[in-house]
Amino acid sequence: MNEKTEPATVPGMTSSAEMVGAPCWVSLMARDLTESQQFYGAVLGWEFRAGRLGDGFSVAMLDGAPVAGIGALARTLQVAVAWTPYFAIADADVAAARIRERSGTVAVGPLAFSLGRGALAADRDGAVFGIWEGALIPDWQSGHKNAPAWLLLRTRNAFDAAIFYGEVLDWATERPGCCDVSYENDEVVLLSNGHVLARLSSGAQGAAPDPMARPRWDVHFPVADVDATARAAQDSGGTILGRHTTRQGLEEVAVSDPDGALFTLIAR
Repeated sequence: MNEKTEPATVPGMTSSAEMVGAPCWVSLMARDLTESQQFYGAVLGWEFRAGRLGDGFSVAMLDGAPVAGIGALARTLQVAVAWTPYFAIADADVAAARIRERSGTVAVGPLAFSLGRGALAADRDGAVFGIWEGALIPDWQSGHKNAPAWLLLRTRNAFDAAIFYGEVLDWATERPGCCDVSYENDEVVLLSNGHVLARLSSGAQGAAPDPMARPRWDVHFPVADVDATARAAQDSGGTILGRHTTRQGLEEVAVSDPDGALFTLIAR
């Protein structure tokens, strides 16, 4: 019988059950771990330490705080390199079942790790995301002041996507600690205690030849100087894909790293 293993509890760490549905981490599976570390170290000033998920996985640190995970992608896996957000859930098995019931895909897991259980999935439009049950990194929550990352879902229809994620991740329910959802400037906004955690925006096209136009979770990294950071990305082998100003008046630059992983630089 395959019994569920309860995640380890860690003093000082918050449990995913206390922040249900909130973005709780971002991770990149890279073709070459060393080259990715060199790129993001040069561009974003990250330093790296070994993670707890085994060999081939590292945690990016900025000013002594964990920012993101970068792991080595098995060469036998023919999948696109991409930044992936993870969402806190109370029960990985329940969330995985909900994804499948709503025509999403669970590609990997749920798998047990030392600090919890996780799975890699995709929504109905193909946007890839992860779910995590267990201990959370302290002070890592998108949308809060000095947050290490911020999320935007580029999707076919933001309202349809909000229903999918709401039913999978318990958004806007009576569950204690769940996230709220509102509507602002034609976008669905995910909030927790008044803080904007993520936005869901319509208009993506599943069959678009341009990867920028396809449904995906767009991970934004706030930086002090967008132009200087974009130049560093180019100098390190990255590609600048576009620039514009957000509805909130912030400058942002879309970047592809040397492996083809897309991310966005945004003014802090």
